[in-house]
Amino acid sequence: MSPDGTATTEDAVPSTASGVVKAPKQIPTAFSHPLDPLTPEEIAAISLSIRHYIAASTDIKAVKFITCSHLPPPKKVVLAYLGIPLGPGLKPEAPVPIVRKAEVDFLDVVKGCAYNAILTLEHGKWDMDSLTLLSEKCHPQISVEELVAAEQVVRNNPRIQALAKEVGVLPEQIYCDGWSIGYDERFPQKRRVQQALMFARFSEHDNLYAHPMDFIPIIDANSEELLHVDFPPHYSRLADGTAKLSAHSTAPPPTAADALAASQRERIPPPRKAWDFLPDLMAQTEEGGYQPRTDVKPLHVVQPEGVSFKMNGHVLEWQNWKMHIAFTHREGIALSTITYNDHGEVRPIMYRLSLAEMVVPYAAPENPHPRKFAFDSGEYGMGTMANELSLGCDCLGQIHYLPGAFIAHDGSAIVIKNVICIHEEDAGVLWKHTDYRPNGRSQTVRRRRLVISMVCTLANYEYIWNYHFYQDGSIEFEIRLTGILSVYVSKDGEPNPFGTTVAPNINAHYHQHMFSIRVDPMIDGLKNTVVESDILPLDAVTGSKANFAGNAFFPQDTVIKTESGRPYDYAKERRWRIINSGRKHYSSGQPAGYTLGVKGGATPMMARSDGWAARRAAFLKNTLWVCRDAEGEGSGTVRMWPAGKYVPQTREEPEDSVGSWVEGKMGVEDEDILVYLTIGTTHIPRPEDWPVMPVEHLNVTFKPNSFFKANPSMDVPGIRDPLSVPAFGEPNASNSNGDACCH
Repeated sequence: MSPDGTATTEDAVPSTASGVVKAPKQIPTAFSHPLDPLTPEEIAAISLSIRHYIAASTDIKAVKFITCSHLPPPKKVVLAYLGIPLGPGLKPEAPVPIVRKAEVDFLDVVKGCAYNAILTLEHGKWDMDSLTLLSEKCHPQISVEELVAAEQVVRNNPRIQALAKEVGVLPEQIYCDGWSIGYDERFPQKRRVQQALMFARFSEHDNLYAHPMDFIPIIDANSEELLHVDFPPHYSRLADGTAKLSAHSTAPPPTAADALAASQRERIPPPRKAWDFLPDLMAQTEEGGYQPRTDVKPLHVVQPEGVSFKMNGHVLEWQNWKMHIAFTHREGIALSTITYNDHGEVRPIMYRLSLAEMVVPYAAPENPHPRKFAFDSGEYGMGTMANELSLGCDCLGQIHYLPGAFIAHDGSAIVIKNVICIHEEDAGVLWKHTDYRPNGRSQTVRRRRLVISMVCTLANYEYIWNYHFYQDGSIEFEIRLTGILSVYVSKDGEPNPFGTTVAPNINAHYHQHMFSIRVDPMIDGLKNTVVESDILPLDAVTGSKANFAGNAFFPQDTVIKTESGRPYDYAKERRWRIINSGRKHYSSGQPAGYTLGVKGGATPMMARSDGWAARRAAFLKNTLWVCRDAEGEGSGTVRMWPAGKYVPQTREEPEDSVGSWVEGKMGVEDEDILVYLTIGTTHIPRPEDWPVMPVEHLNVTFKPNSFFKANPSMDVPGIRDPLSVPAFGEPNASNSNGDACCH
């Protein structure tokens, strides 16, 4: 707190972050790479420039900064700077001067409206290029400080205190998770509205999610007013075994109605049983006592000669790979200008790869639960929700970290020191073959992979983002989900037709986690094409001349010629690849390309196509989208976000979203294209997911297809690990004969 007792930025810094940079000690005037993220000093300098401009040139009295990010230069300008050619056989274009730009969203605290500002770094200072008043229906993402403030607003409200008291909860025991309102036509879009999912906490650090409460307040994040309180209806079991809702409809009642009366049920106190996850608390609260396992022996990751990758600022080189790694407030990690050194030829593969959006639609239809479909990237931001990673816990071995920073309400920079983790790990066997004949020989090569990772906490859930690079030229984007289920209170013996009673009186609703991965490809240059491939049985009956044994099948390729969305077809083993038709493989005759492997995550949307979630997140309707890239004047792409740039409180699909882009039906054959992949998982909670969920995995892969002459990892040595020993000291357990190689 400040000396006058008011809250400061430091009071609102989440436990996931490291600290605050309030004022620039020295304004950076140059960059080492054109895609480097803004530094904390730059963020502070930019906000100061905006304050000076506002004071001198506008009638705005007070501002609340929401986002501040680097605005990338045009793609061709970046590639020219880096010496990357635009196509096979071409020389790089001549470099041109690069202007560093930034983009800022902020709120007018007095009027409640939002602005977008573009600034340019010139002669050592940030100058305003443009200041645009946003539509009253456009809201920048919800800030960390607004989420923290929501809890104080709710806890200090007399009506909320009275409602909590009725079910035995004291004011100091009131907690909530601030959420975007989602979709609710009862509240005007011009107000900046949040809903608060309520919980009680009965002791310090108690797992509050074990104590869900039975009402959901709605607040205005700007004015900090309590707008309304919803009381979800509940279910009872009829004699025939079916579940009956207490209210006459799943629709929301008017705000003027008595919400509790409309739900037609009694108040329900939160469950009191502790379900802790901190070992010291579990020792106090676990029934029958808590004793951690004692038979887990140490397992160390050791690299006695150091790591195999090199870092130059944000640029990484490893095993022929080279790329730029950046923190962004919205995507979390952005990987750019990914190339592979193919025996001396630097071949571009991707211009940018990142998580562009995600949404978590829940299945319970009764009001207000349908509002639970958080766009965790577009509404909150993965970077702003990222954890400071702990050496030896989140990442094992010899680790290199990159920092990140995002803007606070007062314009200072909130810093996360160790936000991106980079390390190597063993990943099993890369390739192996044994000649089984007498006196035959064998060769085994271990697979090493590079991991670039981040962990983000979105209230109850944790997401672990792992970008894996392999020695065979393939890439994997792996998503791991853990954390605590989003739960709601249930009555004793209440049926839960749209959830699982994971513990007494705790209902975990069914839901999906759906992700949109943005791929900006440059397979051997910018002119790329997407080919759809279905695996089909030969249309010839068994016993026929063409298919006597009935075993024939083949891939049928279809070039996607115009902007469109394409579904995944499980029956046809559908797959896609991105190709450069200007370069053919010497043997297969196929164009150089990369195959997109979505089988590890392709998931159909379960919500109805005309429902709230699908109307706001049209990207859910297809597994793959392909469209042309488009750039702004003097800046990079304007086609970044598949559900729109400003996501909070949207009610329909925005014009600047992938579903609208493809309506242009522009040609996408041999063009500078974008590909959006939709993957996900449908979560039907298990009791074993409580109180903290074991990690669940899904992934998408990018594998070379007629890109290399042959297996590019044939030159990886098959080196025997000298520290591997028999587990129990068995004599004659090793057959190494002192050989240093895996022959």
